[in-house]
Amino acid sequence: MVVRSLPGSTLAGQRILVTGAAGFIGSHLSERLLAEGAEVVGVDGFTDFYPAAIKRANLALAREHDAFALHRIDLADGDLDGLLDDVDAVVHLAAQAGVRGSFGEGFAMYVRNTVLATQRLLEAAAGRGLERFVYASSSSVYGTADRFPTAEGTDRRPVSPYGITKATTEDLASVYHQTRAVPTVGLRYFTVYGPRQRPDMAFSRFFARIAAGEKVPVYGTGRQIRDFTYVEDIVAGTVAAIEHGVPGRVYNLGGGTPVALSDAIEMIGEVVGRPVLIERRDPPMGEAARTGSDCTLAARELGWRPTFTLREGLEAQHAWLSEQAGAARSQVGLAA
Repeated sequence: MVVRSLPGSTLAGQRILVTGAAGFIGSHLSERLLAEGAEVVGVDGFTDFYPAAIKRANLALAREHDAFALHRIDLADGDLDGLLDDVDAVVHLAAQAGVRGSFGEGFAMYVRNTVLATQRLLEAAAGRGLERFVYASSSSVYGTADRFPTAEGTDRRPVSPYGITKATTEDLASVYHQTRAVPTVGLRYFTVYGPRQRPDMAFSRFFARIAAGEKVPVYGTGRQIRDFTYVEDIVAGTVAAIEHGVPGRVYNLGGGTPVALSDAIEMIGEVVGRPVLIERRDPPMGEAARTGSDCTLAARELGWRPTFTLREGLEAQHAWLSEQAGAARSQVGLAA
């Protein structure tokens, strides 16, 4: 995987709590913090949204470090006493993922694992003297925005229950910042992809289907616009927020070059070296027609800009997937 260095990181010796540490973004972030000399307290509930074995594999490198400790805790009802002892900063990534599952009866799980979990962690953080409480929000809070690129001051108009839970976590963070002096810094991530991307996410599914010669399901016209952001850029922005984020502020972190979904799928086909077969499906509920980030504020206050092109990121994700497939074949061969 391609990794680009951070200039002048000051995290050495800090003790940083990372929730959702075994996830896609959390595992990359944990490794980066450890590489910068920080001590990482990882928390993950290992929910059954996708296989726990994948999450354990995500943490393989982090767990080689003496400065990494992992705690299996359900933030919605687990014991948080002592969890934030001697912690300098928190990065809260844990949440219930996925837009489509947030409709219907599934919404209760989103309220529990996103809203309630965040409120309990904010309560535990109050009075701790933290330097930063960085939390992950989402471009989903904008819905289909009025302006593109979309700046942070744009009205939030989520079009899914998932987006509503992310907007609610922002509101909770604002309340705890104002009333309990928790130094909250929000990050609105725009469509993150790259190595270790969850198996339910679009690019993971597209790579798998194209490689197998199967049809790729495209919902609607395929001309919906997305601002795809490579995971290492997201990690760099998150680290910059730990160091420089202004408490009470929310920042966009996006790739900066929105493209049509059908064009991204065509590019994946080029990277894989296989033709793309499309299966048209009805548009789903809760999907914005377009996303596009204005990251001027993050550039000015965090010193952050995305550095990976979509092509570079897709090539890195394909290389990782190929490596994983090769390792799986080797294991099968050893077992035979």
